[in-house]
Amino acid sequence: MDRSDCDVSIAPVSQATAARFTDLYFRRPFLIFIRSGSKVVTCPVRGEIEGREGDVMIFPPGVVLTMENRPLADRHYQAEGVNFSDDLIEEVFTQTPVLHRKAGIQILRAASHQPQAVLSLLKETLTTTNLPPEIRRHRLLEPLIWLKHQGVVLPLLGEDTPQARVRELIERDLSHDWRAPEVARDLGMSEATLRRWLAKSGHGFSGILLNTRLERGLGLLQTTGQPISEIALECGFKTPSHFSDAFKKRFGIPPKSIRMVEA
Repeated sequence: MDRSDCDVSIAPVSQATAARFTDLYFRRPFLIFIRSGSKVVTCPVRGEIEGREGDVMIFPPGVVLTMENRPLADRHYQAEGVNFSDDLIEEVFTQTPVLHRKAGIQILRAASHQPQAVLSLLKETLTTTNLPPEIRRHRLLEPLIWLKHQGVVLPLLGEDTPQARVRELIERDLSHDWRAPEVARDLGMSEATLRRWLAKSGHGFSGILLNTRLERGLGLLQTTGQPISEIALECGFKTPSHFSDAFKKRFGIPPKSIRMVEA
């Protein structure tokens, strides 16, 4: 069950079939607490890192990486993803030195750090409705303070890249029929300037739009029970078949394989 409010959200993540996802973009900071199976991440800063049951992996903002979720023989890959609001992260990590801004993926192991206990306390705070606001906020800050105490560095913002700015705009409404002229206008530039700007960063507008939609679709498949047809429309695809074809081309497996093992 998803637990969320304006400060913190926790979403269950489930995947039935092992798959390798390349060039995934994380615009905001993100924590993943692994419950079963394992996650292998290839990070430009730290190389390959494997997270196992009980571990927590910390993703900084603006990172692009390759990731593989590996289910067990008798159980799906399962985890819980946690997002904190910007103001909570800023309150704890506002003094992060510039030299640590590219910390890459970080991991705290189950045996030495017991991160699942911290997750349990966070869930308890979110489900307790009668806490005074000051106490509640302090309890929501405690997991971030704990992370910092363990040596984790978590900058609030990633680099202000062309891809980041375009994605942030598109993510406001993925079902919208986004066109380059409209995006350029919203970003305060001409379409020609936008295309040159994106080309210098190695990304085209249509590619960013498609990847943003598909990566959101992947997230919804992993964290919700929404029908694939609804996910397709919510992510801006005209038909479920268009979504399925594009998803398989991008990720190597059809959308339904995220939720069930093919016979």
